[in-house]
Amino acid sequence: MHETDEDIAQLQMLLDESDEREGSHLREVLTAERRLSARTTCDRLVGMRLLALATVSGDGRPLVGPVDGIFFRGSFHFSSSPDSLRVRHIRARPCVNATHLPGEEFAVTVHGVAEILDVTAPQHAQLRETILNICTPSYGKDWY
Repeated sequence: MHETDEDIAQLQMLLDESDEREGSHLREVLTAERRLSARTTCDRLVGMRLLALATVSGDGRPLVGPVDGIFFRGSFHFSSSPDSLRVRHIRARPCVNATHLPGEEFAVTVHGVAEILDVTAPQHAQLRETILNICTPSYGKDWY
């Protein structure tokens, strides 16, 4: 887990605000005892997590596809080729949704604005190291 106490506090605030906005149906499904704290959520999201990522096409159609996600400092991060359709969508319309759904007992859905990061930039050194530590054993040294 890479989250600081401040990251966890901010995530907990976000989770609490989200819970307050839930509709009646979601409250029936996600009862208080089924909700996880920010710290427990971070603990459950260590390592590579498969996400179903939704972007929006130029004509407004949602397109969903799988990405390898890494939860780092309270946010999901994923990569894609700079010339991929997914990245073209994000550059033009950065609003995205992503869901990690490993099974019926646990799911995380996020809604937000994607940012394109240069992981080679000095300010992203810790993220880059985390990505390499997670991905290199699975994909080999040439992956990066």
